[in-house]
Amino acid sequence: MNLINIGFGNMVNADRIISIVSPESAPVKRIVQESKSNGTLIDATHGRKTMSVIITDCDNVVLSYLTLEQISSKYASEGRDNE
Repeated sequence: MNLINIGFGNMVNADRIISIVSPESAPVKRIVQESKSNGTLIDATHGRKTMSVIITDCDNVVLSYLTLEQISSKYASEGRDNE
């Protein structure tokens, strides 16, 4: 299991991530609202502005204050360390 730090010591299993997207578009906002009503939303922003939305293969949606670039660089470096 590869864990990626998404800020404030919160970790996400890298093997379960489907996509990391920007929270600005209407479809992503709809996904966030639906997951909130379904109880599958995980808010890891600690009250900060949401900069990225992580969608997992088990229908969980994780909000992070880290940017897409920061998370993707951590994802890439974690993948190199474990190979």
